[in-house]
Amino acid sequence: MEIVPNVVNKINDWDGDIAFTADTHGENYLEANEGKHLPVVHCVQNTDGWELRAEVAKAVKEKMDAKVFQGVSFLKDTFGSLDLMNYISAIGYEYVEFIGLCTDICVASNAIMAKAFLLEAQIVVDPSCCAGVTPETHDAALTTMKMRQIDILEVAK
Repeated sequence: MEIVPNVVNKINDWDGDIAFTADTHGENYLEANEGKHLPVVHCVQNTDGWELRAEVAKAVKEKMDAKVFQGVSFLKDTFGSLDLMNYISAIGYEYVEFIGLCTDICVASNAIMAKAFLLEAQIVVDPSCCAGVTPETHDAALTTMKMRQIDILEVAK
């Protein structure tokens, strides 16, 4: 499923703050623990595929130029971002919605961590704006997150 148009629409319709995490690896990725378990070189800092897609970056820039929301970005070399958790905890959001890649790795890790950091907040995932390693692992991650009291938005068919 192509999620980029859904992500752009989500950004265009969004009326709150937005935070990004950027999966960020070094040239030695395959030698790192993650690379030994997931031997697919990806998100090497300052290479193709590391930055936001052009369409997504354009939508974000337009919203930020219009001062519609605050944008914050966190580089991360782990599945979940402690910096993001500290940020959302300090602000004390009551609603946090996650979108992105990969549903079954980074999205699930961050959503589950957010639920732990903000137990009473509504933590939400929009599966129409997420993609997993495979459709099966995407669906498995959504099921896992539901079991942890994370709300999964309904996808129009």
